[in-house]
Amino acid sequence: MTDRKDIDLEEAAKLIGALERDLAKVRGGSADVQRLRDEVETLRNVLNSPVQRNHWVSDSLHEIRSLLDETVDEAVYEGMTVSRYAAEAARILGL
Repeated sequence: MTDRKDIDLEEAAKLIGALERDLAKVRGGSADVQRLRDEVETLRNVLNSPVQRNHWVSDSLHEIRSLLDETVDEAVYEGMTVSRYAAEAARILGL
């Protein structure tokens, strides 16, 4: 698609790595936290795929950013720096 900004895949991979590390520290978790974990895993798989499509990465980053907004209370309680990840996702997306 030509209407989507090119995504810096290396930056997206760094963000996902950091998110994975912090999510591993969150014990238990609500359905929202599990959805966030699932989406992070999905994006990791997309980034490791031999066929990479910027729109897949973009869609997944948008979903992760949305899920971060939904899980703020629980994640902050567990010590995760949600606002930093949301801001980084927005930066990668050019928002």
